[in-house]
Amino acid sequence: MDIQTLLGHIQSYNPQADSARIRRAYDLAFAAHTGQMRSTGDPYITHCLEVTGILADMYLDEDTLIAALLHDVPEDTKVPLETIRSEFGDAVAKMVDGVTKLSGLRLGMEQTQAETLRKMFMAMAEEIRVVMIKLADRLHNMRTLYARPPEKQRKIARETMEIFAPLANRLGMYNIRRELEDLSLKHLEPDKFKEIEDLLADDKDDQQAYIQQAMTIVRERLAQEEIVPRYIGGRPKHIYSIYNKMVRKGRDFDQIYDIRAIRVIVENMRDCYVVLGIIHSLWTPIPGEFDDYIAKPKENLYQSLHTAVIGPAGKPMEVQIRTEDMHELAEFGIAAHWRYKEPGTKHDPAFEEKINWVRQVMEFRKDITDARVFVDSLKTDVFQDQVYAFTPKGDIIEMAMGATPIDFAYNVHTEVGNRCRGAKVNGKIVPLDYRLKTGDRVEVLTTKKGGPSRDWLNPSLGLVRTARAREKIRYYFKHQEREQAIAEGRALLEKELHKLGYDQRNLEELAKFFNYRAVDEFLEAIGHEDLSMQSVSVRLLEAERVKTPAVETPPPPPVLPKAPESTLTVAGVDNLLQQVAHCCNPLPGDQVIGYITRGRGITIHRRDCKNIVNVDTERERLIAIDWGKTDEKVYPVLVQVRAFDRAGLVHDISGIVMAEHVNMTSTSAVAGRKDRIAVITAMLEISSAAQLTRILNKIDRLPNVIEARRVTGSD
Repeated sequence: MDIQTLLGHIQSYNPQADSARIRRAYDLAFAAHTGQMRSTGDPYITHCLEVTGILADMYLDEDTLIAALLHDVPEDTKVPLETIRSEFGDAVAKMVDGVTKLSGLRLGMEQTQAETLRKMFMAMAEEIRVVMIKLADRLHNMRTLYARPPEKQRKIARETMEIFAPLANRLGMYNIRRELEDLSLKHLEPDKFKEIEDLLADDKDDQQAYIQQAMTIVRERLAQEEIVPRYIGGRPKHIYSIYNKMVRKGRDFDQIYDIRAIRVIVENMRDCYVVLGIIHSLWTPIPGEFDDYIAKPKENLYQSLHTAVIGPAGKPMEVQIRTEDMHELAEFGIAAHWRYKEPGTKHDPAFEEKINWVRQVMEFRKDITDARVFVDSLKTDVFQDQVYAFTPKGDIIEMAMGATPIDFAYNVHTEVGNRCRGAKVNGKIVPLDYRLKTGDRVEVLTTKKGGPSRDWLNPSLGLVRTARAREKIRYYFKHQEREQAIAEGRALLEKELHKLGYDQRNLEELAKFFNYRAVDEFLEAIGHEDLSMQSVSVRLLEAERVKTPAVETPPPPPVLPKAPESTLTVAGVDNLLQQVAHCCNPLPGDQVIGYITRGRGITIHRRDCKNIVNVDTERERLIAIDWGKTDEKVYPVLVQVRAFDRAGLVHDISGIVMAEHVNMTSTSAVAGRKDRIAVITAMLEISSAAQLTRILNKIDRLPNVIEARRVTGSD
């Protein structure tokens, strides 16, 4: 298609269109895309023309067509969106910007594809023409998919089949949906596609003759009844529809009734039913093959009568009957609202109601942070056929086909769903796995207390069908589990801090140290075992970075032997006279600081030692200090074990220490107390913080042990 052909087509259905304005949009797109080529080898501007042509075939308005011509300009060229806004107005710029945002995320990871769809629905809720342009863009890309690598062909075809074709169907855009499905099938199941295509081609002449015979019979009979149809013709063959019915119903090609089909378009709704009666008087209806979509329109507003009969020569045939307005909506769906109409013609006043489902889709999904969950909810709750049930007050609840009373309850209100315990349908109690039908009146039976059952999430039980209900149930348990996990995490952390002698730790500082934004998140991670206490202990011992509040009057520290010689580095100089402070017993891995004494060299303190924190004067005596290399060095650490007294307890503790190749320089035990609690204190020569943590954890797991912890000067 070239620009002149496109302009001629637009003028044919919209004489009021500003051809000069459309031409300016084309010239801008042509200049911007100069030098860019498609994978087919064609200039890129051909894509812009073809996308616009698809929309022009639906008789869409001038602004939409201009936006289609320019839809890739801001993304793929140096022309800014503001240029488009100044030249063509806010409406066009808004549509182009919307398409650009949708196209900004390319095919790739599953989460990226999901996020693309989420953004599409966000954009659709604001300006639905954005999605029409995107669907036209996808359709032309599918028409030229042969130029892409095979793996890309299947990937794009799968996404089109799962997302774009159902979306076109939900918007009622039958023509686009039909071609998207056929082109997708062609790349996903090429052998099946070719088989059905060949069968249709082989039978083409016979089918055409048969359809002509049937149409003649119908036309003559309608004339006898003085009904003048607006149109009688054959219905286009939809290869994917035939394939789907063969798979779903387990039928052979010659058992598919709508391979031979005619469509009758009449003046009004009354004539639809009159024609239906005439068709059934001419040929025998096939049981179970009649659908009244006029009385009960599809969720995409589609209306028509469908019937299958044993037609001429005893062959099955489908007949569709509808009015012109129904036909326009059936072919073009929501796009019919923007079709050019003669001046003075009013647009559909109920249009907002027709797209209200888009806003409903976004209402409860706006808080879903996982885009893949969002996509799953669309596939189950939006893209599949819908069922319409009623509350006792007569309010309509729309849900996915196969929805249960639990799904219904969560659609009414979250709390109604949480407290659902049963349901009455049309006045009779039904099981919770009952599949609701259109027209059912549902009364949810609730309890005053309690919540949902975890069994509801078991897919094999079939109690919940919609993603909306599943997410609300998961949220309930996640919230309940979070409170429990926080409590458990707090208990575990407090126990571990006490074990390591860090009772005065600030939890907010600890949470930040472990890269959590809030204390509750930190405690929840511990409670859920996403963050193990082993890793917490090791990191705290190896890198103390959190200051603790001062302790007012600590008890006298135990007498500890002098630390062995180490390779401590003091302000860049090593081999100075040094000793470990008895008040805090620093251990390699602890954050330490030096204090210059008078005549005794440097005393090594933990940075959170109360004697250091409380130094107000002579702060010049503090000096930076580093453990340096501590390989093959050991340091005295005092540990204390409290346990219910039993025979062999000291022996078991000694065994754990020996297994770690640690020397126990002294030990003492106090037993025989009225509460039968034994207190064992031992001095260990420890080489690392990780080694101390292992020993304490192993002792803590011994039978009868209440706690095993490190003793510091602040105890």
